[in-house]
Amino acid sequence: MSRVQLSVNVSDFDAAVAFYSRLFGTAPAKLRPGYANFAIDDPPLKLVLNSPGNGPRGTINHLGPARPATADDGREFACAGQCEFTGPVAVSAEWLRLARLARRLSWLTLAWMGIEGGVAIGAAIAAGSVALLGFGLDSGIEAIASVIVIWRFTGTRLASATSERRAQQLVAVSFFLLAPYIAVEAIHALVVGDRAETSIVGLVLTAGTAVLEPALGVAKRRIGARLGSSATAGEGTQNLLCTYLAMAVFAGLAANAVLGAWWLDGLVALGIAGWAVAEGWRAWAGRSCGC
Repeated sequence: MSRVQLSVNVSDFDAAVAFYSRLFGTAPAKLRPGYANFAIDDPPLKLVLNSPGNGPRGTINHLGPARPATADDGREFACAGQCEFTGPVAVSAEWLRLARLARRLSWLTLAWMGIEGGVAIGAAIAAGSVALLGFGLDSGIEAIASVIVIWRFTGTRLASATSERRAQQLVAVSFFLLAPYIAVEAIHALVVGDRAETSIVGLVLTAGTAVLEPALGVAKRRIGARLGSSATAGEGTQNLLCTYLAMAVFAGLAANAVLGAWWLDGLVALGIAGWAVAEGWRAWAGRSCGC
């Protein structure tokens, strides 16, 4: 079928692909980093999105008859100037939907981490709780993983295998940052014998985290498995780690208040630190999604 080809330079590649996917009711026929190709039968149109293109964003790159398909179409595409492509990444409309969902969940997590971290640190200072302070500072490290996943699924990185690998490694590094911090705080609490005052705010906050974060963690791990994204699954694992840490801190605060068993949260936290190291190695190897 003979089609008219319209090639457009776009500023937000991800948003443009999502918009035209909804408009045409179909996923791109071809999708590569910075390049999307919609082949429409009615009207006979070949719409190409480029980012970056050969001119200012929001301008026409090319308008004219579509060129015939060639054997090179699977490896490269025609454009003005220098173009580089490291390999196609097969995606679908469902993949794009899940990628947008993963990004929204990361934004939600980032907002919660800001609230959780601020409240936890304030309550820790008021109660003199080292474990609760560690829990609050851990929220900042966990937020790093959310920022990484948002970065991974934004703009031209959406369909980039290279970006996925880099995101996997960055999430793994955040695990390695998290593990020693938890371990140091736990050992310090056990050695010094910190006996924090009762913190009602801390108990409510850690209980709320234990209820909210498992749903986020499980959802991200499932989405990561369907996307083939270890970065997304690794962020979900961090949410689950935060859940267990919240349970440990809650148990420690409650046991300290009721039974005087101040050492309980330190022992549990040491086990969580060891698990964080193991998950970090899994994320680095790209096995967090279970694939």
